[in-house]
Amino acid sequence: MLRIASFNVNGIRATHKRGFADWLTTRGCHVLALQEVRAPIGALPEDAFGDYHVAYEPGQLAGRNGVAILTRAEPAAIRTWDAEVLVRAPGEHHLHTRSAPDEIPLSRGLRPHVHEGRYLEVDLAEAPVTVASLYLPKGGLPAHLQVPGRMREAPDGGAKYARKQAFMAAFGRQLGKSRRAAAARGREFLLMGDLNVAHTRHDVANWRPAQRTEGFLPEEREWLGGPADSADPHRRGAQTAPGYRRALLVVELARAGLRARRRLADRLSPRDPGPGACRRPCRRRPRASWDPALRPCAGHRRL
Repeated sequence: MLRIASFNVNGIRATHKRGFADWLTTRGCHVLALQEVRAPIGALPEDAFGDYHVAYEPGQLAGRNGVAILTRAEPAAIRTWDAEVLVRAPGEHHLHTRSAPDEIPLSRGLRPHVHEGRYLEVDLAEAPVTVASLYLPKGGLPAHLQVPGRMREAPDGGAKYARKQAFMAAFGRQLGKSRRAAAARGREFLLMGDLNVAHTRHDVANWRPAQRTEGFLPEEREWLGGPADSADPHRRGAQTAPGYRRALLVVELARAGLRARRRLADRLSPRDPGPGACRRPCRRRPRASWDPALRPCAGHRRL
């Protein structure tokens, strides 16, 4: 059985200093998809990827994006969106790139993103599976939700929002093509990555107000439940369009782990927080009991 994982490293140089090599050694992954590697080929830390074969698409935006796939065995094939790819075996340190074009036509709307370092796929040698790593644009808010003074960035009139929507529409079409091409080669298709979209209300805190923030907008969630819903592992048996059926999708595994830890914390929380403590779940104490016998403190009764 293959152990496969996805990890947004948010800069491989900083992550390497924080112990990425040790983490990689102890995980025992056969395949690892990385996003936001954020390093020119010449600036990659020495032995950053351990004893793995690496395919790395850095893109041409300095200090941004960059996707990679690490495999124990040398991939049978490597493909990307008409960009140059670094391919190394364990112990190699060369800086030579090679072209790895995809044989299927690129969907209309993806051409502006070809050199941004957002997509890479490989055919595994040890299993009939095609694995892809995607970093989807973060996007922004539509113009009518942008309120000056309540945003970290200056309002842009919805430009980043429109760019993300266009990317998702185009990638939805490309995903169907990639899945069908993999099936024609006798392979399953596994998409992993940072999609910058939360799927359900269980993936975010305070889900009601979050519906007015980027990454959890209704139209983004609808897209994730449509073209990209091919096989969200948390929705077994979901019906999908024929063009996407049997494609596999792993959506930010860290979120799934967070949900599991949250459920475990609920089980382990003490039912009685002790005398003098606030008995209503709030920020002053961990998430706690659902016991109806517990009553809020006097301060909370006024809320």
